[in-house]
Amino acid sequence: MNYDLVFIHREASPLGPPLFEWIIGKVLKKKIIYDFDDAIWLTDKPKETLLERFVKSRSKVGQICSWSYKISCGNDYLANYAKQFNANVLVNPTTIDTERLKTSTLVKKNPHNENIVIGWTGSHTTLKYLESIANILFRIEQQFVNVSFLVIANREPILNLKNLKFIQWKEETEIEDLSQIDIGLMPLPDDEWTKGKCGFKALQYMSLGIPAVASPVGVNTTIIQHSTNGYLAKTDKEWFETLSELIEKRELRDLLGLRSIKTVEMYYSVNSNKERFLSLFA
Repeated sequence: MNYDLVFIHREASPLGPPLFEWIIGKVLKKKIIYDFDDAIWLTDKPKETLLERFVKSRSKVGQICSWSYKISCGNDYLANYAKQFNANVLVNPTTIDTERLKTSTLVKKNPHNENIVIGWTGSHTTLKYLESIANILFRIEQQFVNVSFLVIANREPILNLKNLKFIQWKEETEIEDLSQIDIGLMPLPDDEWTKGKCGFKALQYMSLGIPAVASPVGVNTTIIQHSTNGYLAKTDKEWFETLSELIEKRELRDLLGLRSIKTVEMYYSVNSNKERFLSLFA
């Protein structure tokens, strides 16, 4: 291996102990730059068998941290964990390629159209978070006849909504599909696993000028300044009232959308974080 540095995202192998990382760092004496953007030393499952624990070997995260030259973490919560094993830790927030947005196809919205699309994007593993506010979405549908819902994922959600559209996630149409949304959702429970989330969902919405409503968990409270560039909602009452206000006030949606774009461009774009990321390799 004629490389000076080896960049490892999350793990070299998803199963078993960190054998490959040990060989790279201890046998081949290569400098490891270790990057992770989730609390991968934990599990989001309520219960895990002994076999699952052994196969996943989650304790390897700390070992890899201790063998690394530098560590890149997506937020302060992750960085604080890594610092238990290594002092060379840098926070690199999740970023959006805003240049890609400029060359992507977007759905043009009619400013006179009163129909509102409330949307969510994610994977089958995170659909449970959306489904946790199903009762709120049902109440919204009963209250507002001009509201429909859009879910972009790799599996259909279990939601009792009449005006629900499901789109299979595809990388080539992702941005165009997201641009149909007027209000973006990011509900999360408040636990150790979700504190490691890096806010990518909210940033996706915000980069497209879509006001986001998110749970005040982890980095969400850093990305979103409540009522300035988005909304944070914790209780059922807050979720319902916030969504209702955004549905009723187009000017507010537009204002939050513009501020959201500015937030991403200034703090969470590839361009604004380029030098910080490249410093890992210095």
